[in-house]
Amino acid sequence: MSLLITDECINCDVCEPECPNGAITQGEEIYQINLELCTECVGHFETSQCVDVCPVDCIILDPHHPETKEQLQIKYQGLIQQSA
Repeated sequence: MSLLITDECINCDVCEPECPNGAITQGEEIYQINLELCTECVGHFETSQCVDVCPVDCIILDPHHPETKEQLQIKYQGLIQQSA
């Protein structure tokens, strides 16, 4: 699944620089995750780095955008090819 930042976000700025895909940006009120870029760090790390550093645990699996680990791996491979 892609990740989602909930309304509990306190805009602490720690998640954005941790994202290896640049999927996290500042929204109008809270940080947002671009579903097209989020791979839950598959291809980079064993765990989702934004989830690991979030002090208020406001980053959750997005129930509206389920993705398997295989789908996330394919998305990661596509992102790598685009950046090459």
